[in-house]
Amino acid sequence: MKVRKDGGLTAAQSVVLILAVPVTAVIALGIGRISIPMNDVLSVLLGKITGNMTVAALTEKTIWNLRVPRILLAILVGAGLSTAGCSFQSLFANPLATPDTLGVASGASFGAALGILLGLPFTGVQCLSMAMGLAAVGLTWLAGSGRGRGLGQIVLAGIMIGSLFSALVSFTKFAADTENQLPSITYWLMGGLDKAGFRGLLIGGAPVIIGIAVLWLLRWKLNLLPLSDDEARSSGVNIVRLRIVTVVCATMITASCVSMCGQVGWVGLLIPHMCRMLFGGSHLALIPACISIGAVFMVIVDTAARSMTAAEIPVSILTAMVGAPFFIILMRRSGGWQY
Repeated sequence: MKVRKDGGLTAAQSVVLILAVPVTAVIALGIGRISIPMNDVLSVLLGKITGNMTVAALTEKTIWNLRVPRILLAILVGAGLSTAGCSFQSLFANPLATPDTLGVASGASFGAALGILLGLPFTGVQCLSMAMGLAAVGLTWLAGSGRGRGLGQIVLAGIMIGSLFSALVSFTKFAADTENQLPSITYWLMGGLDKAGFRGLLIGGAPVIIGIAVLWLLRWKLNLLPLSDDEARSSGVNIVRLRIVTVVCATMITASCVSMCGQVGWVGLLIPHMCRMLFGGSHLALIPACISIGAVFMVIVDTAARSMTAAEIPVSILTAMVGAPFFIILMRRSGGWQY
């Protein structure tokens, strides 16, 4: 696909990526087990702005109380995990890096499982999950960083810390009540956006938006992440500070996403690869593309998850079923991953 000489997006590509998210979201508002005509969807959205509601109360509640927060959450999670995955793949120069490379998702999962075991309300589970995700990355950094140690040591520490918290999740499930708590923990770990609400979005949305915004502002500097320290210093950029900011932002995004909807795999691996193959390796194009395409992908997958059957399918199942074969096709039809 054609890109600018500086690696950025063309005007046409920018317009398409900007419009893709709201158009997909509005279409998704009318799709579900209760189908709603597009005229009613637009009436509800415009009625909230003008105060002149012309549709039935049930339609209004279905759209505004159920589907709007869920679609907003899908947009945040898709954009956030895609951006975090793209950043980690560049930071570690590893095409298999994911948002959970440093153990944040495992830590957040343990926090949520512990919160359910303790009987906390959803907001309490969300806050504890986020805190444990950040704690897991803190332990990873303490274990893997130090004088003379490279990024490879941090990745190994992340694997170990992730395994530790996965074991703690298993222990929490072992200690949980098999009638109520264990099913809740198991279903939460499978990933789903069914608990989306405006209150949860207020708590978990801010870290995602802030993290994405910082990475977007630094997108031209992120091209330096795969370079060696000497090469990066010659450009005048403090590469150590850039790496720390990248890790903090990607960790904050991932911990918040997991705290709101559980573990959702493949988004942070598949979408950055897709964007690299479509727009090249420059982060001037990659970060905006990951934000838009990740959000659209997640909205589509979640809409399918809540519409295909009477019993909602956990969204992580669909992302794996779609992501794995699509990822194989992408790799076979392209020259592979580009730094």
